[in-house]
Amino acid sequence: MDFFKSIWKNREIAWRLGKSDFKNRFASTSLGSIWGFLQPFIFMMMYVFVFQFIFGTPGEGGAPYVVWFLPGMAIWQCLNDSIMSASNSIRNYSYLVKKVVFPIDIIPIISLIGSSFVSIFLLIVAIVVCMIFKFMPNIWIVLYVIFATFSFIIAFTRLTSAITTLVPDFSNLLAILMQLFFWATPVVWSLTRLANHPIMLQIMQYMPFAYLVTAFRQAFMGGDIITANHGIYTIIFWAVTIVMYIWGNHVFKKNKKDFADVL
Repeated sequence: MDFFKSIWKNREIAWRLGKSDFKNRFASTSLGSIWGFLQPFIFMMMYVFVFQFIFGTPGEGGAPYVVWFLPGMAIWQCLNDSIMSASNSIRNYSYLVKKVVFPIDIIPIISLIGSSFVSIFLLIVAIVVCMIFKFMPNIWIVLYVIFATFSFIIAFTRLTSAITTLVPDFSNLLAILMQLFFWATPVVWSLTRLANHPIMLQIMQYMPFAYLVTAFRQAFMGGDIITANHGIYTIIFWAVTIVMYIWGNHVFKKNKKDFADVL
């Protein structure tokens, strides 16, 4: 609870620094923060162009590929960018760590806020495109998935930010792992491809990344991963998130006093 109390107590500082974090990433360019939105948007559109118009990949359930693809990719971009930036945040803000009075606990949240501007933009793009194609979102599922996504990111980076601070090489390993998770998560491929492998399919549905991507996609196309089998996938997702937060919080608090010495 101390972590959440610290966030609430220092929410204004975190918000101001989070906005500055986003602006400073592109401060040396003429277009400034526009690049933050333009780069991932073009990246997503290139995937749509290649898979829909070059490879002729169909969407699921009779939907255009763009409707099937964009929600999943938007959630993945949110996960990947937020996890990587928050995990490296303490090293990036080493000058704050060395100030004894600064609340170190909120530093990953600062980077998360900085990343969330682009994340929310991409989620809005996905929602608008799906609505243009007359696939109306289930607002409650959309809100739930956004809440679940940021909850998971906070839990995950509570651990990874501490490890990256103590072991700098872990940042490179995490980047590789996120690439592997991308291809292991049904972002550009469908879970229906595992229909003949029920055990593997079930394992995939238990994975937090796959759960979030699939749930957000189903907000537009229908589906039941959230409530399937008495909500077993949802129960497991939140169990993993809570355990990861408890573990990460323990590691963070135990080693927090050493952060200034290793930076």
